[in-house]
Amino acid sequence: MAKQLLFQDVEVGAAVPTLVKKPSTQQLVKWAGASGDFYQIHYDKDFAISKNLPGVIVHGRLKSAFLVQMLTDWIGVDGVLKKFSCSYRGMDYPDQTMTCKGAVTKKYAQGGENCVECDIWAENPKGEKTTIGSALVVLPAKA
Repeated sequence: MAKQLLFQDVEVGAAVPTLVKKPSTQQLVKWAGASGDFYQIHYDKDFAISKNLPGVIVHGRLKSAFLVQMLTDWIGVDGVLKKFSCSYRGMDYPDQTMTCKGAVTKKYAQGGENCVECDIWAENPKGEKTTIGSALVVLPAKA
């Protein structure tokens, strides 16, 4: 189990530990079943090509889930992911590496909570940001 991240241990400008994913077509099929998103561009290559795509593409919400996993792995069991948002700016493809990254942009105490704001994003193998967003996490503090 990872050590619990504490508010005092976070500095503005610090990087969120990266999370690297390489989703397979099989994972996309499983995600379709779990999420109810059965649009064929996510698992049927011929259909995706008929829609002028180069092939099957990764679900946007799966990319969101990877970013959430990166954040919750970082903040630990006593941290709380209070707000999360993202937008999709490019396509990702199965069997290619996606790297989830983040950076702390602000930290403050408000209403009895120790708040940390972050910019977050996912990059394709070319280093292009295909998904961008922001998050607010609440962390425990040293006694």
